[in-house]
Amino acid sequence: MTFQQERTEKKLADPTITEEQRISAQAYLDMWAKWRDEATAQEITPAWQKDNMEYDLRTCEPMLNKVRSSDTYAQNLYAAMCNRQFQKLDVMPVLKDERWSCSWRHAGGIIADMRMEGDYIDWYCSGIGDGLGNGDTTGTKEYVSESVVTDEIREDLKQLGWIVLDQEDDDR
Repeated sequence: MTFQQERTEKKLADPTITEEQRISAQAYLDMWAKWRDEATAQEITPAWQKDNMEYDLRTCEPMLNKVRSSDTYAQNLYAAMCNRQFQKLDVMPVLKDERWSCSWRHAGGIIADMRMEGDYIDWYCSGIGDGLGNGDTTGTKEYVSESVVTDEIREDLKQLGWIVLDQEDDDR
């Protein structure tokens, strides 16, 4: 459940809200449920799964285990997806120069989905540091800035069949 849904459900439980507020809050929850059902229906189609790094990440048991067992690994994977483009290591995607990328918000959502907890906001801007994001001013969490790809993440993505394109390739 997302933080927006949790907040809306708490609002619905408040006996002091007006009927208009109750109707509005329920409409929001209904809209969210409809959107999630549509997304789930799309995600099971072969067309969505093909050459889609999100699908590959969310179905790779070794990476799922790492994301679920280590906040640092999860944050490092989130950071790697930000401001980056990736390419499937397969003949046609390379020949067609097909690339995969996502927004910072979507990257956070992928991590939350992989962990089966929380929401995109739990990871969003987690690489900022210095008290603005993860608050890791001591470096004890080993979080990295958005767009940094650690050697471990780079290697795991390669084993998954994806390469991180160089920054200068991103501008094409």
